[in-house]
Amino acid sequence: MPILFCYLLREYGKIFTMCFSGLMTVYLVIDFFEKVRRFLRYDANWIDVLTYFLLKTPAISFQIAPLAILMATLLTFGLLSRGHEITAMRSCGISLLWITSPFIVFAAGISLVLLLFSSTIIPLAAGKSEEIRTTRIEKKPPAAAVVLKQPWTRVGADSLMYVTSISVDGELLGGVRLFQFDRNFQLADMTEADEARYSDSTWTLFQGRHRRFSPDGTVSTTGFDRQTIVLTLIPDDFTTWLAGDSELMTLHDIRAYSRRRHQQGSQATRLKTDYYSRIAFPFVAVIMVLVGIALSLRRSGTKGGSMAMGIGQALAVGFCFWTTHSIAIALGRGGVLTPLIAGWMANVLFMSFGLYLMFKIRY
Repeated sequence: MPILFCYLLREYGKIFTMCFSGLMTVYLVIDFFEKVRRFLRYDANWIDVLTYFLLKTPAISFQIAPLAILMATLLTFGLLSRGHEITAMRSCGISLLWITSPFIVFAAGISLVLLLFSSTIIPLAAGKSEEIRTTRIEKKPPAAAVVLKQPWTRVGADSLMYVTSISVDGELLGGVRLFQFDRNFQLADMTEADEARYSDSTWTLFQGRHRRFSPDGTVSTTGFDRQTIVLTLIPDDFTTWLAGDSELMTLHDIRAYSRRRHQQGSQATRLKTDYYSRIAFPFVAVIMVLVGIALSLRRSGTKGGSMAMGIGQALAVGFCFWTTHSIAIALGRGGVLTPLIAGWMANVLFMSFGLYLMFKIRY
């Protein structure tokens, strides 16, 4: 039995490698010709261009691996059925569960690799690839400061902060405004400063004004040259997270950011939805194996389809999954669905679809 297990695993691995390589090649060729004209305008070094596309391969692999798994499953079962190998195994008393176990084990290993990619490798590679594109290919000078796309952030239970610009390292903030509200959400205090600097784990405001709003409508103003404030956010929060780009954040970063920041509203919903989506998506590989096995054996339990039919079914199922997943994520980011449901919805639906087809197989 171990010999048969190794044989099925080896044959499946060969076909998966072929499918994965083919999809990766097609993706990179299309992406290359889409960007090559722009890169040629900047007279880019070919080593920088090659490094840029190399750093994009983890993200591409993350996207195409489930489709390659599904396609390999359909093609493998088609080839096994063409050689009557499944019939021979079933006639020897080998259960369908044991026959499919090598495929499930292989997919589980791919899922673990994709989870590692999603949690750490892809965000780091994406950040480095963008750095190479802007500074080495397009030859843009490194920015000394950037303007935040989302300058508003919640920094406490009753506090808001507005920042107009930040330095690249995040340790210098420009145009800082802090708003403190009372229990009735009436403005109680407002602090303005030309800049804020981070040093020795402490934020310090420079050249600012503090206004206190009394219940009777009077306003008292005091100026200051230097004032220390208590703020849980760190420079990394301003350089990456306040921009709302979760693709450049590792899963650990998102969790740490959520603990430090009193975050609510659309940005919090978006980050949580992306967080659950990135955890759920790697397990699509196992679901695609289940769906592929069910589609291959749905007629008689031993009959498989042709290669053309297998590729067509894989593309159709892959398109349906991506459509369902994209709609669920959009609804989650918009607040229609909870982030947890939005991230796992496509997985649950297609897992149910695969189990339904498996139960319909006639042994």
